[in-house]
Amino acid sequence: MEINTIIGLAAAACTTFSFLPQAVKVIKTKQTKDLSLIMYSVFTTGVFLWLTYGISVNDIPLIIANSITLIFALTILIMKIRYK
Repeated sequence: MEINTIIGLAAAACTTFSFLPQAVKVIKTKQTKDLSLIMYSVFTTGVFLWLTYGISVNDIPLIIANSITLIFALTILIMKIRYK
């Protein structure tokens, strides 16, 4: 495995799993009043676009990281909309 791929996977793991604590907290507490709807909407759109880009260039770290991040971000966004 090339060093660039290893660095990409490490960066992907850090940025992706940084959302896990927030997603778990929102799911457990259903408290979303302090989260910005606009920020999560824009962020989720950006993650989707990064995933689309990763698929188009066949970049495995981008595809893996953004697939997982999209799940976390969508979960938080849906909870934000549902539990205003």
